[in-house]
Amino acid sequence: MLDHIGVAVADMERSKAFYAAALKPLGLGLVMEVTAAQTGSDAHAGFGEGGKPFFWIGTGARPKGGTHVAFAARDRAEVDAFHQAAIEAGGRDNGAPGLRPHYHPDYYGAFVLDPDGNNVEAVCHRPVRDIR
Repeated sequence: MLDHIGVAVADMERSKAFYAAALKPLGLGLVMEVTAAQTGSDAHAGFGEGGKPFFWIGTGARPKGGTHVAFAARDRAEVDAFHQAAIEAGGRDNGAPGLRPHYHPDYYGAFVLDPDGNNVEAVCHRPVRDIR
């Protein structure tokens, strides 16, 4: 089981604003920040819920893009809202909300590229009959 994951960003403020907007429909938000002064080198921002950050962005490492991170959505409406919010926050569409039956029959996901080219997804695995 993963406890947390981190990705490098080129522009902390831009990426912080992007993730704050994109993750809000999933019930996630900025939980804590660690400044470069505190670490002696790099700044970090942790997103999560219930006081627990599990998705971190940070400066220091050179961003290369290409990372894929998928966030669990409670229902398909959250997937749709994530995609819309991420696009409005400056993300680029990388797969509109919809079923991806090649993964499994109820896999409903949406994909966006963040400001550094990382593939960020929201996914709901629940059948429609279970979320009405």
